[in-house]
Amino acid sequence: MINAYTNLETMKGALQGCVKIDGSATVTDRKAFVEKKLDELVHTAVFADDEFIRNAARWIIRCAANQLGAVSASIQTLYDAVGQGKARGFTVPAHNLRGLVYDKSRAIFRAAKALDAGAFIFEIAKSEQGYCALKPAEYSTCVLAAAIKEGWDGPVFIQGDHYQFSKKDYDKDPDATTEGIKKLTKESIDAGFFNIDIDSSTLVVLERPTVKEQQRDNYERCAQMTEVIRSIEPKGVTISVGGEIGEVGKKNSTVEEFEAYFAGYREKWKGKPISKMSVQTGTSHGGVILPDGSRAQVDIDFNVLKEITAACRKVGLAGSVQHGASTLPENLFDQFPKHDAVEIHLATEFQRIVFDHPRFPKDLRQKMHQWVKETKPAEWKEGASEAQNIEKCIKRAWGPHKKELWSMPASDLQEIMSSLEQKFTRLMTLVNVKGTRGIVREFVKPVPVAPSRPAGF
Repeated sequence: MINAYTNLETMKGALQGCVKIDGSATVTDRKAFVEKKLDELVHTAVFADDEFIRNAARWIIRCAANQLGAVSASIQTLYDAVGQGKARGFTVPAHNLRGLVYDKSRAIFRAAKALDAGAFIFEIAKSEQGYCALKPAEYSTCVLAAAIKEGWDGPVFIQGDHYQFSKKDYDKDPDATTEGIKKLTKESIDAGFFNIDIDSSTLVVLERPTVKEQQRDNYERCAQMTEVIRSIEPKGVTISVGGEIGEVGKKNSTVEEFEAYFAGYREKWKGKPISKMSVQTGTSHGGVILPDGSRAQVDIDFNVLKEITAACRKVGLAGSVQHGASTLPENLFDQFPKHDAVEIHLATEFQRIVFDHPRFPKDLRQKMHQWVKETKPAEWKEGASEAQNIEKCIKRAWGPHKKELWSMPASDLQEIMSSLEQKFTRLMTLVNVKGTRGIVREFVKPVPVAPSRPAGF
């Protein structure tokens, strides 16, 4: 494993000659910085014992990304163009990366450059930030460092996914739960997340007499959070905010639900609205796991996407968003652009490619499986088979085994990333984002936002 810097003087000394540090951090020798110093800086940003040193490394990388053209950006203006009919025919893949973020992001940028793709997102969910030990500042740093490493020039879309209101916590104390979402949202924006998906669909109460009443807590909280986001977004940046009407894994969404939600939302918030609407079509996060650990065939209703997108575009939104789809058969992916889905969220299959890869260290796999059996995380169900439980819970092993995962032999890691790059390439091709770099360049003009310099630097 590459060593992290242990103190500020060592780090500044190592960067002499390629990075000038004063009020900002300016790269003076790009080749030396990228080839000789960046990997050590990334490992420092992730693994340094001292929080100040981690923050200093993250600040340098974000300053360098702005300077070198890999600018964290909002996808809002592209989605405005989609909503206005100026850009169509593709579905934006949102890649949910639970671990090995630097290496996976490099593979995504390589795939995108080969395809001339520009419309793609990096994301991490609120829950995953906890059990994967991936705070927003670490996640965005790894993504932007990967962009620098692969010579990416253009907007980089980083998204907070499922900033979700826990129904259980909300019922106990709605204001405290909302304050928690506000705090995480501010932390994320400070870290360069300029795309935020608010998931208050958990608050829908189907027992209420009308659809609008059922959606009331949902649209009120999303309106409240939109107002908060608009009040703290950086100057020159309009953050893309997503809403959700159907909790993934529950009943399929309807146009009536969207129309009731959006009418209530606009009564509560008159400013720049959400850009898209997440819906339920029959999928579930991680898929339906069978006793042998495999996944059942999912019956997905693509017409839900098409019909709700049509309703979205009547009011200027880009369209519907599909969650929980990465484990679907690849031959279905071309249906998402054909049915006007504006965005698709992908996670579990990328995890499976890593953990099930023949080059993944067997002893580490065994250790992670043992950890699941001993820990029995929240997804563990008594009565389910061991294979089912391991497959459901293995996502919880990313955080506790982070250092070991980053310490895999380089040759093994390279083979795993090659398999992932092939997967990213196929999916980007199927959802039609090949060749979208020009469209993104036309509609998205990223504004470099200077990160806050660590106190005491």
